[in-house]
Parts: sequence; structure tokens; C-alpha cells
Amino acid sequence: MKLAIFASLLAVASAFAPTPLSKPSTALNVNELEIGATAPLGVFDPFNQLTLFPEKFERRRAVERKHGRISMVAVVGMLVHNAGIEIPGMISPSNNLAFSDIPDGFTGIFAVPTLGLLQILLVAGFIEGGIWPASNYSGDYGTGYLGQTLEGEKLKFKLDLELNQGRAAMLGITGAMIQEGIQGETLAEHIANANDSIIGPAHGCILIPGIV
Repeated sequence: MKLAIFASLLAVASAFAPTPLSKPSTALNVNELEIGATAPLGVFDPFNQLTLFPEKFERRRAVERKHGRISMVAVVGMLVHNAGIEIPGMISPSNNLAFSDIPDGFTGIFAVPTLGLLQILLVAGFIEGGIWPASNYSGDYGTGYLGQTLEGEKLKFKLDLELNQGRAAMLGITGAMIQEGIQGETLAEHIANANDSIIGPAHGCILIPGIV
């Protein structure tokens, strides 16, 4: 979980929304620079990474894209589990541990058996190394947009949409995890206890509406 938080923050900080520069480097694809540069921020490069390390842009954009996709899945998973929807069956029959026994918050990772965590790492490594290799910076893994073939402005709109939603998801899942760490409450518990004001009544901490 610490790695997930660090990766999300790094992706947000170092690869946020580049757009065409006045003198783009020949090492960069101008069309790729345009993708993700949307109003009102346009180019958001507070650490001047595009000027200092233009040759690293392609990889950082790929990292941002992939972290955004993972974060979107994480947000959906958080909402599903906090709604009380659990996978049926046993996660570890030998330990008499059902999927429903795993806590819904991010601390649930510590309840997963060691072999279960190892399986997760092996599957993730297999996907990263073979099926959808991390060396493919294009982000195109042949899955398409629900069978549609998009071009031109429609394609750019979808790519912008994906990046921006991924950015929101990175901030959202990080905010939710930090909030849970501060309050000690999952999203469902937070809502059930009516801690929905700007200043948490029981804890005195600032809440971010729309994120938790």
C-alpha cells in the first residue's frame, strides 16, 4: 500500500498533462504531447521536467497512463467492497478464510495470506512482462474502445478522457487511503457515522467532498 501511494503521487507530480511546446524536441511525438493537455491547466509541469529531461517524457506519460488505469480499478473496487459486495467462496480454505472475511479498507491487504500476496505479485509481473509489457509506451494493448475504431478528434477526446479520469482516480484513491488512515474508518463506516461535513465532527480533520 505504501508503494501504491508513492507510485500514485509520483505519477501525479511528474507526468501531469503535457501539451505542445513552442520548440518541441525532435525526440518527442508532437501528437503525444497534445494528448492530456486540457483546460484550465494546459501544460502542468511544475518541476520543468519537459525541458530538463525531454527524452524521458514518453516513459513518464506511459507510467502516468498505467497508474491512472490501476487507480480507476482501485476506486471501483473500493466502492464495490464498501457497498457490501464481496466475492463468494474461500480465499484460503486451509485457513478457513473467506473473501468476505477480508476487511474492506486498505488494511485488508494485511489479512491476505502470504501465498495470496505472492500470487498477486506473480500475476502482475506476468502481465507487465508479457501480456501488456511495460516497455510498450503506446498504451495500446489491442483492447480498443468496446470494439470501436476511433480516429482524429474522437480518438483524442477518448485519450484525454482516460488520462484525466486516471488523474482524478489517482488523487481519489490516495485521498481515500489517507482519510482512512487518519480516521480509522472505511468509506462505508465514514458515511454510516455521518462524518460528511467539511470538518469531521468527531476527528477535527478536513474532509474532501467527492473523494471520501
